Amino acid sequence: MFYSPPAQGEVLGSLFVFLCLGAIVLGVIAAIAGNAIRIIPEYQRLVVFRLGRTIGTKGPGIVLLIPFVDSAVKVDLREQVREVPHQTSITKDNAPISIDFLWYYKVVDPAGTVIQVGNFEAAAQGIATTTLRSVIGGIPLDDVLSPREHINQTLRVKLDEITERWGVKVTNVEIREIIPPRDVQDAMNRQLSAERTRRALVTESTGDKEAAINRAEGTKQAAVLQAEGERQSNILRAEGDKQAQLLRAEGFSSALNQIFSVAQNVDAKTMSLQYLETLKVIGASPSTKYIFPMEFTSLLSGFVGKKE
Repeated sequence: MFYSPPAQGEVLGSLFVFLCLGAIVLGVIAAIAGNAIRIIPEYQRLVVFRLGRTIGTKGPGIVLLIPFVDSAVKVDLREQVREVPHQTSITKDNAPISIDFLWYYKVVDPAGTVIQVGNFEAAAQGIATTTLRSVIGGIPLDDVLSPREHINQTLRVKLDEITERWGVKVTNVEIREIIPPRDVQDAMNRQLSAERTRRALVTESTGDKEAAINRAEGTKQAAVLQAEGERQSNILRAEGDKQAQLLRAEGFSSALNQIFSVAQNVDAKTMSLQYLETLKVIGASPSTKYIFPMEFTSLLSGFVGKKE
């Protein structure tokens, strides 16, 4: 028998089959390796199950799993925010209001979050809605419309009490909008309008008051300045009168000094003649009576000679 080499088509077919089998094997190996080797970032954890039983939480970094034996669930540890859309709630005094809020949470126990609740998102949404209605049902409408910090705090505490068993910590609750009934909105609008009118009147009256004060202050300042001017004028006039009187007194004193100086040089006869001239002028009146003092004879002694 003679050996006949395989045909070229058969060789190519065998090679193709071999390559396909190799690719399949490599794919399986890659899939197994990819499933067995996990790289977990810092903000995630891997809850590992081995043959259906949890063996703990792994990560961050490289985590090795046994193929076909281990399974894992990723859990995000970052703080999450969820929105509760508008819900109609009844207040303690039977007033219907529409309210929505945001709540923030983070996972603190990854294994508990995976094991204790099947669908945390849906469960948390339902719990948030029922908790909101429960809290609002115990608060009167006026308190609901007042500052919301106490409602936020009450919601946070109650949600945290419920989600704690799931390994979740509620960090914050923020009410976004509260829509009261129509009649309450109308009353609030009227109140706001009245408050704006009151503030406008107060502002206007305050402006009038300040203007009146400014006018009075201006009048006062003008009167003060006028009085100050009159005082200064009186002081200047008094100073002028004082200087004039001083000058007159100095002139009179100078005149007296000159008269005294001249009188010292006049003799007794001249003085007697002046005295007699003065008596003559006084005696010119018909009703004048003469009363001569004793000293009169001494005045005549200068004109009448002495007897021996």
